[in-house]
Amino acid sequence: MSFQVTVQPSARQYSVQPDETLLLAAIREGVGLPYGCKDGACGSCKCKLVEGEVELGEHQSKALSEDERAQGLILTCRATPKTDVVLEARGVTGAGEFPVLKLPSRVLSLDRPSSDVAIVKLQLPATQNFQYYAGQYVEFILRDGARRCYSMANAPHLLGTPAAIELHIRHMPGGKFTDHVFGALKEKDILRMEGPFGSFRLNQDSDKPIVLLASGTGFAPIKALIEQLEQLESHRPAVLYWGCRSRADLYLHEWAEAAAQRLPWLRYVPVLSEPKPEEAWTGRMGFVHEAVMADLADLSAHEVYACGAPIVVSSARRDFSARCGLPAEAFYADAFTSEADKASS
Repeated sequence: MSFQVTVQPSARQYSVQPDETLLLAAIREGVGLPYGCKDGACGSCKCKLVEGEVELGEHQSKALSEDERAQGLILTCRATPKTDVVLEARGVTGAGEFPVLKLPSRVLSLDRPSSDVAIVKLQLPATQNFQYYAGQYVEFILRDGARRCYSMANAPHLLGTPAAIELHIRHMPGGKFTDHVFGALKEKDILRMEGPFGSFRLNQDSDKPIVLLASGTGFAPIKALIEQLEQLESHRPAVLYWGCRSRADLYLHEWAEAAAQRLPWLRYVPVLSEPKPEEAWTGRMGFVHEAVMADLADLSAHEVYACGAPIVVSSARRDFSARCGLPAEAFYADAFTSEADKASS
């Protein structure tokens, strides 16, 4: 026996087995529900249960609080169905849009803009028409079946010739995948991947001013959004806040500065939490989402696009709403929880 899940407002439908989570069934069926860790730790897969009953498995309170549960929110990575279910998950694409593909990719180039970040360009097979929205991501399929997620850092119109996606990969010492990227990976190697996934993308129906909030390599999909806005000849005022620990971690600082100089509607505010003395940093310091609130006390008429560490994204979501009046539906986010994050949580 299986249950039916309907996702609103996209009207996507899929089947789920009684012992299967709503998220895993959606991934299997190619329905792009939002998610991050798949382990009940980050809250990225939070959706509203509109109709039906689910069994909610063990999860961390920071991912879903009791108040949120009382409001009808669930974590799809921890929810198994007891009846047919209707979910509200805005941003899920309609049927037939940009199908999820499994495909090989060839390493076209490897660059190291900083000691622990690699910019990897992967050539796509000419025989498969891989399409995606700026802001979406792919999953690498490792030999043991494990998966690792990385966002495309180039907008779709900048795939180039030959077509290639750009990824920003931070080295996590001891990490199964990133140790390989920073050790053995070389040009012309083949990596297996699947995608596109994710509901993080630009709301093109809005003309509200934009806050682009990135932490660390969460800058990758934000970069793709800036490139898309430029291609659309947007005039929406936008400000990019990029938070990192030290100046060396702003691995594409010059790119961001050049974009802000080139695009009259874009401002760039780098924020460092732990600048090194030898860097003689004279710019903004502290937590990046607090820098946003210091500059923009009223976010009620804005949209926010946030990507990076789960703690940054969750803090911004909470504080922008509670203290700056940002409507919940105007906060678009992807938070990626690394295997190291899961182990330490």
